Amino acid sequence: MSSSKLARRFEELRLQLEVIEKAKKPLQGSFPGYSVDENALLGWEIKAINLLEMACSANSIHVKSFKKVQEPEAYRSSQEKLLQLGAVFDAAREDFNGGYLNSVRHLIQSEVFDSELEQAKELLSAKYKVAAAVITGVVLETTLRQMCSDKGLLPGKLDKMNADLAKSGAYNLQVQKRITALADIRNNAAHGHAEKFREDDVIEMIVYVERFLADHLAP
Repeated sequence: MSSSKLARRFEELRLQLEVIEKAKKPLQGSFPGYSVDENALLGWEIKAINLLEMACSANSIHVKSFKKVQEPEAYRSSQEKLLQLGAVFDAAREDFNGGYLNSVRHLIQSEVFDSELEQAKELLSAKYKVAAAVITGVVLETTLRQMCSDKGLLPGKLDKMNADLAKSGAYNLQVQKRITALADIRNNAAHGHAEKFREDDVIEMIVYVERFLADHLAP
């Protein structure tokens, strides 16, 4: 789901929560407060947690806080639970809209990379293998730089970032070696050595980088 669709979904669920809250009714008996339609609230909770996990990641403080509020609590009315869930939801929505979530940043970055890789495919289909290899190489290097930043590693040249990420456990030695091979194709393309790689090498390069993005930049 794109970032714009996630933003729209946040607004949709916020409105749905307001509808549920506005339909509240006074509690029966001697207890003060209000109750809401618990089935409607449950349905909203399921949709909300799904959205939060997509936008914030399953291990985020937003999701953990939301699940904590979902736990049963003595003497709490359903309307009070709704307000607490709404507070957590609003905090996540504010962070999302402000661009303060890593997963959102990764999602937006992935959208940009997808567009660039599509451009590389078009160039390759037009027999511009050098340009396609250079663009794909830039996507790969930028991805490694982002991963280093996320892990607190100092970004640098591609080979160094590749080694540092493998050493940190971001991926294994086999992946490191594959990235080294792809970097060699990128370097040959950047220096105009088209005779040192084939179109098939660039096809494999694009496919691998697409898979690498899915594995390491997915929210």
